[in-house]
Amino acid sequence: MAQSVLHSASLAGIRCFTPPTDKWNNICRLISSQNKHPMNTKATQSSSVASSTTSFGSSKKTVWVWTESKQVMTAAVERGWNTFVFQSQKLADDWSSIALIDPLLIKEGGIFDCQNTRVATVVEVSNPKELEELQPENGVAENVVVDLLDWQVIPAENIVAAFQGSQKTVFAVSKTPVEAQVFFEALEHGLGGVVLKVEDVQAVLDLKDYFDRRDKVGNILSLTKAIVTGVQVAGMGDRVCVDLCSLMRPGEGLLVGSFARGLFLVHSECLESNYIASRPFRVNAGPVHAYVAVPGGKTSYLSELKAGKEVILVDQKGRQRPAIVGRVKIETRPLILVEAKRSLDDQTIYSILVQNAETVALVCPKKENGGQKTAIPVTSLKVGDEIMLRLQGGARHTGIEIQEFIVEK
Repeated sequence: MAQSVLHSASLAGIRCFTPPTDKWNNICRLISSQNKHPMNTKATQSSSVASSTTSFGSSKKTVWVWTESKQVMTAAVERGWNTFVFQSQKLADDWSSIALIDPLLIKEGGIFDCQNTRVATVVEVSNPKELEELQPENGVAENVVVDLLDWQVIPAENIVAAFQGSQKTVFAVSKTPVEAQVFFEALEHGLGGVVLKVEDVQAVLDLKDYFDRRDKVGNILSLTKAIVTGVQVAGMGDRVCVDLCSLMRPGEGLLVGSFARGLFLVHSECLESNYIASRPFRVNAGPVHAYVAVPGGKTSYLSELKAGKEVILVDQKGRQRPAIVGRVKIETRPLILVEAKRSLDDQTIYSILVQNAETVALVCPKKENGGQKTAIPVTSLKVGDEIMLRLQGGARHTGIEIQEFIVEK
């Protein structure tokens, strides 16, 4: 494992750093002017956090970058992360002269801004005892940076539990985007931020892509009512059951369709049935050729899903959340073809094939008086019934929506 923060700082010689220098003061004035508030302790801490804050679904997360690579610095600044942790004042000076960044220096068990104000307390954790001693009241700064010298998932969860309800922003030093993801998702709420310590540009790109996907998942999808115009038996085919690592609630399911332009909300098997036990982790989604919605506004073929891939769960109101595929089962079963239109006068037809079984259902619009079921089994579906559609662009290339002429029927 990498050397401890303090030892690394000592080797780098920042132990003897005594700001401010004239150049450092100029940098401080530039940052102070941009942030438009006095450089007192609270304002400085807030500016460092806010300058690298990114949307994370319905919450906000912060990323500070710790690197000596100019390429990594450039990639991070281009993606809105401009707070950098340095072990060298000279490097901080050099980079501040070519980019508008918030430089922070690590020394003496803390992280300091260019006014030599402590903006974060650094706490190293290498064993369970040190983890138990980690408490919100420890440290004098509003921010706490935890460096897990023996990185594991359980300590990440323990840190989240220890600081739950605290007013402090807790960061963890992360050496890969995967580590950062664990810290952001631990015990659902995650930590407030990470210090991404990397020398590889791809790590910055991967973490930003993760944020983008999570941000889109936090948005409400627009769903449209559609009228069933045809239901007919189609014969045998290979259908896909998608078993997820999440339990679904009534009204939730996967967006699936024969055409990317219109995806049906296929309900999970969470509802009770007279024929089979409830399986709230499963969606009997449709044949191998069908499209399924995945994070990032993309689609995948059902046949491409496998353990570890992500899909999005959507409910009647368009609320969505990510879910991981745990298993995919492909078996030959009888299929039924369902066709629908937005209105009877509409010329565009949307269709889906699903297994002809009582446990397969399509989500229907939610009625204010509660007089209608959450979903209609396909075996009971008839012309005139209303179901929910997700309308989007029909042309796709490797699952990404593109603008081109296309005919699907």
